[in-house]
Order: sequence, then structure tokens, then C-alpha cells
Amino acid sequence: MNWADLRWLVPELVLSAAAVVLLVADLLVAPERKRWLGWLALTSLLPAAAACVVLLGDLGQLGGTGVRIFADTYTVDAFALYFKLVGLGAVALVVLVSMDYFPGKTPHLGEVFSLLLFAGVGLLLMASASDLILLLLSIEFVSLSSYLLAGFLKADPKSNEAGLKYFLYGAATTGVMAYGFSLLYGLSGSTSLYDVAAKVGQFGPAAYLAVGLSLAGFGFKVSMVPFHQWTPDVYEGAPTPITAFLSVGPKAAGFAALTRTLAVGIPEDQVNWPLVLAVLSAVTMTAGNLLALLQRNLKRMLGYSSIAHAGYVLIALAAWRSPWAQQGLLYYLLAYLFMNLGAFFVAMVAAQGTGSDEIPDHAGLSQRTPWVAAAMVVFMLSLTGIPPTGGFVGKFYLFAAAVDVGLLWLAALGVANTVVSLYYYVGVLRALYLMPPAAPGPVSVPRGLRAGLVVALAGTLAVGLYPQPVVVFVETARRMLGV
Repeated sequence: MNWADLRWLVPELVLSAAAVVLLVADLLVAPERKRWLGWLALTSLLPAAAACVVLLGDLGQLGGTGVRIFADTYTVDAFALYFKLVGLGAVALVVLVSMDYFPGKTPHLGEVFSLLLFAGVGLLLMASASDLILLLLSIEFVSLSSYLLAGFLKADPKSNEAGLKYFLYGAATTGVMAYGFSLLYGLSGSTSLYDVAAKVGQFGPAAYLAVGLSLAGFGFKVSMVPFHQWTPDVYEGAPTPITAFLSVGPKAAGFAALTRTLAVGIPEDQVNWPLVLAVLSAVTMTAGNLLALLQRNLKRMLGYSSIAHAGYVLIALAAWRSPWAQQGLLYYLLAYLFMNLGAFFVAMVAAQGTGSDEIPDHAGLSQRTPWVAAAMVVFMLSLTGIPPTGGFVGKFYLFAAAVDVGLLWLAALGVANTVVSLYYYVGVLRALYLMPPAAPGPVSVPRGLRAGLVVALAGTLAVGLYPQPVVVFVETARRMLGV
């Protein structure tokens, strides 16, 4: 091993060390002071993010090419660093709101922050993994942390149910994916994506079987039909900050890993995976939106909405030959980070004021806490894809990509699904603005949750109103993936 290569792993090493320190600190710090462990977790995320920025500069000095380390099993390029920054941002915002949510619900507050950082380490690994074994281990690292976080509130039956269902679905899909990876290894004689790409043309029909089975694990992570069944139940039962994290962190990393696996390891002229993903995109977005229409629970509705948005993002992979698609994938996932986290943060405020996650019980929030309801308007409009929000720009990229490669039917279906989604998103706003308040008096918004809401709101508007810096970054990132 070349010890000089470790500098490319500084973000992962920083987070790993901080997670271990938090585990030990949870045993030593008095219960009334454990909230401050959240600030330790946030502090550790700053040098990790700074290290990613420094590594971007180092790559620029190397001529903009990526770096492969540890026998080509780990690739550090702008594509990976982009998703690492997205993952770190998701962890930071969730840690921020968790400092107000978990005190009083569990005595093991440090463990929550430690597990979030461990999950963050897994997200970073998934973004760079270019070897089938490392990729599988990275996905499982995120999954194990997520199972524990979903079922962390042991006194809450819904949290227990969420953790168990998440584990059972995850174990099943991991087994199927591992079998698909084993077929890729058996057919190519290597676990390196670069070696698989060189030999995939010799696979014949077996390549389709291997890719199809491998999609199970990726589909589970991104909530793609038919691997989506766990999503609404886990989203409803898990603690709301954890639900918010599951909706953006693992999803973004899952798409990063899926993109690298297909774009680098499976040439589309040998295996027509864009066509497969076009069909899956259509089914996923349609099923998610239609099922969301029936929901009265806000977290379940956002769960089905998350499935629909996975379908939208799959358009980028279905139209991968278009530069619009490659930029749209990265852009949309960043916008989705802000708007979906923001929606869940508003759900936390509403539940705090009513003790319920049912949409009708959130009636009149605009009169009780006007600025929070106004923020929800922005998040719902962005999730729908209405300007001037980040969601509009992201969907413009995705639909333009579909048109660019001749997938007019997929673009039309995406627009139709957007119209359908407007119905249930506006239904939330109707409850907030047009129905009488469920209870009198304002709703108190803790400082951490208030800060998280402000950041999510600013991010949603910023990437919509001034997208140019993000566009430049995503163009660099897609080129460094080598596509």
C-alpha cells in the first residue's frame, strides 16, 4: 500500500475518528450535557468538507483527471467529491435538527450522532467505490447504520416496526445484488469496474441477468419500483430527522454508485441498460405519484413522493447519452437535498405543534407560525417543479435530456406526473392556509430546527435563482467521470 494515497481518504478518516470519539463520549458525558455532542459532530463535518474542497484543488493541479488508489478499487474525482459534499451537507443539516429532537426521547444522544457520522462515512465510500466488493461493503455500511437509526427509539412501536421492515427488505435486496455482482465477477474474472467494462461484450445474455440482479440493491437504496415497498412504512415510523436523512443521503449516494457502476462498468453499446431504466423510470414516477394521492399522513405522502422523484432522476440515466442528462442528475439531487429536507423539517414543526403527522391536523399553521408555512410553500412548489425554485431547473434538465435523445414519451409522462403531483402538494398547502387552526397559539421552533429550515429554504431558492455556479461544478464533475 502507498501511504501517500491516504491523503485522498482524509474526509473518510476524519468522520470515522469523530464517530468513534462520540461513541466514547456518550458513555462519559452527563445526560444533561449530551446535546453538546451534536456540536462536536457538526465540528467534525467542517474539516471533512474542507478536505473535499482541497482535494478538488489537488485534482485541478493534476490536470482535472481522477485518481485511482488501492489497486483501482477507489476513485477520487470531481464526480465523487460532488456527491461527498452533498452527503456531508445532508448529515450536517440532520445533525443540526436532531439536537432539538432527540433530547428527552433517548438517553443515548451521542450514539445518534455517531451513527449519523458512520452513515456519512458510508456515503463517502459509495461515491468513490469502483470495485464490486468495496461497493457492496459501502452500501451495507450505510444500510446497517440506517437500520439502527430507523429503529432507535426502542419505546416507540412504530420506530421498532420501521427498523425491522427496513432490515428485512434490505437483507433480501442485498442478497440479490450480491448474486448479481458474483455473476459479473464470474463472467469477467475481476471485481474492478474498469476490468468488467473491458470484457462485458463477451458476456452475452448473461450480462443482462447480472445487471438486472445488481439493480436490486441500488433500487432499494433509491426507492425504485419494485424495490420501494419499505419506503412509506419506514418513513412514517422512523424518527422524523432520520426519515429526512434517509430520503436524501442514501438516495444521492445510491444514484452516485449506480451511475458509476453503469457508466464506467457496463458500456451501453453492449448492454442496453438505458432502455431498462427508461421503463423503470416510467413505472416508478407513476406509481409514486398515484399512491401519494391517497395519503393523509404527511410523512407517508413524502415517502411516496420520494419514490416518484426517484423515477424523475432515473430519466437522467435513461437518457445518459445527452449532456443534459449528465448535468441534470447532479443538479437535481442537490436541489432535492434542500427541498426535501426542508419539507420534513416543516413536518417536524407541525408535529410539534399538534402531536400528529396527519395532514388535516396541521390545519391553520399559516396563522400559528406564518414563516414556517411560507417556507413549506417554497418546498412544495420546488418538489412540484415550479419556478423560481431549484426543482424547476432540475426537472427542466431531466425532461430536456429525454427529448434530446428521442424519449419524447418519457418526457411527456414526466410532465403528466408533475401535474398529478401538484394535486397532493397543493393539498398540504390547502390545509396550512385555508383550514382553521387545529389549536390556538404559535408553534415554538427550536433554534437548531429554525437554522435547518433557513438553510434548506435558502438552498432551494439559491439553486433556482442563481444556478450558474452549480452548473459549472456539475459540468466538471460529469466530465471527470469519463462519460
